[in-house]
Amino acid sequence: MDALLKLAADAGVEVSAAEAALAEGAAGEAREALDRADDALAALRERWGGMSAAERAVIGEAAGAVRTRRDRLAARLPAIRTVTDGVAELDPEQERDPDEPVSD
Repeated sequence: MDALLKLAADAGVEVSAAEAALAEGAAGEAREALDRADDALAALRERWGGMSAAERAVIGEAAGAVRTRRDRLAARLPAIRTVTDGVAELDPEQERDPDEPVSD
C-alpha cells in the first residue's frame, strides 16, 4: 500500500508544481509537470487490477482528487500555438521534367 500511496502523492506533488509554474506564467513547465503527474496516475491504473478492495478504496479516492485538480489545471493552460509563417523554398528538381535528361 505504501508504494501505491507514494505514486498518488507523487502525482499530487507534480500537480502542485504545475499550479505554481502556471501562477508564474511558465505554461511549458506546467505542462511538463502535468505530464509527470499523468505518468504517476497511469502507473496507478496499471496496478489497479492487483489491488485489494481496501487499497482500491483508499487509492481511488486519493487519485480521484489528484485527477480532478489536474484536469482543472489543464483546462486553464493556454493553447499551444505554432508559427507556420515561412517562405517556401523552390526546389529545382521539382521544377524539372522527369523525362528531361540531366546536363552536367
